[in-house]
Order: sequence, then structure tokens, then C-alpha cells
Amino acid sequence: MAADNHGYLYDLLIKLGLSDFAARTLEFLLVKPLKIVLIMAVALIVGRLAARAARRFIRTGYHRSPMRPATPRATQRADTVSEVAASVVRGLVLAVGVLMVLDQLGVNLAPLIAGAGIVGLALGFGAQSLVKDVITGLFLIMEDQYGVGDVITLGESTGTVEDVTLRVTRLRATDGTVWFVPNGEIKRVGNSSMEWSRAVIDVIVAHETDVEKAATAILDEANAVAGDAAWKDSILEAPELWGVQAMDKDGLTIRLVVKTAPREQYPVARALRGRITQRLQREGVRAPNVGAAPAGQ
Repeated sequence: MAADNHGYLYDLLIKLGLSDFAARTLEFLLVKPLKIVLIMAVALIVGRLAARAARRFIRTGYHRSPMRPATPRATQRADTVSEVAASVVRGLVLAVGVLMVLDQLGVNLAPLIAGAGIVGLALGFGAQSLVKDVITGLFLIMEDQYGVGDVITLGESTGTVEDVTLRVTRLRATDGTVWFVPNGEIKRVGNSSMEWSRAVIDVIVAHETDVEKAATAILDEANAVAGDAAWKDSILEAPELWGVQAMDKDGLTIRLVVKTAPREQYPVARALRGRITQRLQREGVRAPNVGAAPAGQ
């Protein structure tokens, strides 16, 4: 009955006159290592091929999708997602290979798998927030909601993205404060630098101002800035004057908007405010509450 549990090599050794112990030992020393090496070699090859297939599938899907234009950002995002998927596939294949090796060594896998399930269940209950962060982070990367360098708002935190991992997003605010936001706590994202941005300039003038004169001066100065060679890569379209945006006790608010390249809305807005202020001063357009000095001064 002992021979029924062994292969051809064991039977051959028995026929050659070796004892049962010697035949078992030689079979173990010759066959088991060979099987283990073969299993690991196959696992490495299959893991590499599967990872390559996953990488190619994801990249092809990104490039063919009409919702994702062929831009350097889209290509970079496709590479990131494909590498994550390739690593997961490769790890799964190697894990199966390790289990097969343990089976060859005579390890009873049933208690091992049951124990791993119990440990995994305990970790799942104890690290629900961590699992939530990782899953959310994976979807954030896949959906390209934001990336490094984007200016975003996450809840009460606004800043420039410095790092994005599967667990946490790191933002740096304008005052230099660094915010670490767990991905699982992100409910909604405001991205002000995706594809293009917009500079919004509100100019407040006195009620008695000639609106047409002020608007002409504002738009003319904005067009001058847009035509400046220093800003040709930052300003994407001609400035638009939306007109009087608000009327209140302080004065009239005239709004100007300019479509800019991503993350260029702030320097463009600063340049426009400075140039428009100087132009309005030259045109004699007064700001609210600017009049004669009180008596005695």
C-alpha cells in the first residue's frame, strides 16, 4: 500500500533493491526539489505574463476611451494604474505558487487557510478605516480625480497636492501648512486645475462711475495682457467681460473672466488686477468710498 502513495521513481528504486526508507528518502531529495523549482519557475513566468497582459489591457483601455483624451497627464495616469494592477496580479500568482510549494512539502493547507481566514477577518474588523482608505485611494487614482501639482479642495482643506498614496493625500496650503487627509474621509473633491482653469477678477467701482467707460478700460487692459508674449502660454482664450455682477452699498462690481492653463489662474489674476488698477487710475475711475478728505486733515 505504501507504494501506492508514491510515483514511478519510488517503484523503480524498490525494484533496484533499495529499502523503503532509502527509496522514500531519494524520492524526496530528487523529486520534491525538482517539483518545487518547477512550480516557482512556472509561477514567475505566469506572473510576469499576467502582469504584462493586465498592464497592456489597462493602457489600451485608457487610450481608446473617448472620455480620456491623449494627454501627458492621461498617459501618466494610465501608467500608474497599470503598474498597480500588474503588481496585484503578480502577487496573486506568486501566492498561489507558494501554496502549491507548501503542499509539496507536506504541509496541511486546510488549517493554514482557515487560520489565514480568521486572521484576515480579525484584521478586517480592526482595520476597517485602513481598508476603506486603501480602496478609496485606488479609485481616486483610477478615476484621475486629482494628481500631484493640482490645486484642490477636500472638505475644509485647500491646497496643492504634494503626494497621493493608496492611504492618504498630502496637501500644502497657501500659508505653508501641510494637510494629511485620509482617502476614506474624502466625500467630494473640488479640482481647480484639471484641463484648464479660470481667473475671476471682480473690480469694484463707485456708484456714479460711467460703467461703459470702466468696462471698456478693463477689457482693453485685459486684452493687452493676453497679447503680451509673457502670458501667451498661460492665457488660453480672449478675456470675457461679464459686466456688472453685483450692486450694493459699497459700489458696483464688474466681473472679468479669463480662461487659463491649469494652475495659472492665480498669477494671471494678480497680473490683471495690477494692470487694471493702474489703468482705472489713469482713466480717473474712482473706487468706492474715495472722496475728499474729512475736514481737519
